[in-house]
Amino acid sequence: MKLQLFNISNFKVDGGAMFGVVPKVLWSRVYSSDENNLIVLTLRSLVIETDEHVILVDTGWGDKQDEKFFRHVYLHGGEGLTEGLNRRGYKPEDITDVVLTHLHADHCGGGVKRNKGGNGYELTFPEATYHVSRTQWEWAVKNNVREADSFLDENIIPIMDSGHLNLVDEEGELFPGFSVRICYGHTPGLIIPVIKYKDKTLVYTGDLIPTVAHIPVIWNMSYDIGSLKTIEEKEKILEEALDGGYILVFQHDEHVECCTLEMTPKGIRAKEKFDFKEIY
Repeated sequence: MKLQLFNISNFKVDGGAMFGVVPKVLWSRVYSSDENNLIVLTLRSLVIETDEHVILVDTGWGDKQDEKFFRHVYLHGGEGLTEGLNRRGYKPEDITDVVLTHLHADHCGGGVKRNKGGNGYELTFPEATYHVSRTQWEWAVKNNVREADSFLDENIIPIMDSGHLNLVDEEGELFPGFSVRICYGHTPGLIIPVIKYKDKTLVYTGDLIPTVAHIPVIWNMSYDIGSLKTIEEKEKILEEALDGGYILVFQHDEHVECCTLEMTPKGIRAKEKFDFKEIY
């Protein structure tokens, strides 16, 4: 198995939204914001190559929406999606599987692109099967007022129309050494990949624990649909990760790619923080 992590792009969001009920006087000590209260997040994607599969986890924002839409996202930096893959030796046609943790625009938008004529859409990864939990798919296509700005038809419907959609019904091994957990607090059906690599277990924490600052169980996003459920799910996976010596891999943390855990008087916290390449 070969693992690689790369940042598709940086973007900005409101710091208060990212930390919910936690006062700024507390969260600003561990995650800095600018004069407009905006914090920088990353969009790290994970590539896993096995004997039979090249798996891509999440695809970033993409570029289908107009300038007005992206004006509020402040995209900057990063390697780009296909550019980042190319630097690691992969063409879009090489990707056999795309695992979408969920269907919010910043996680799935890059999986669909405008066609050459500009009058329709096609898959960015034409040979890939796109894996989404059934719960998340059904929730997203139904849509709701709370998440309407995140569930965009042009990011979602073309996947189904392509015939490349696989709906995941249960937790467990999706590929050899690659398992999924299904969570419900952030949005129903959120997939959390768990990867066995050599003698290590890696948890790609996605939007369950978007940054190292979100490890405390009550430090959660206002974007979460069910905050109490998020707390319950975080407690469960953090306790398992602590007991098992797992490595957490952060999708959104500007500063920290990975960490191990330790128990402290205040609860489970990050122990060692390090870059993904140090896992090797």
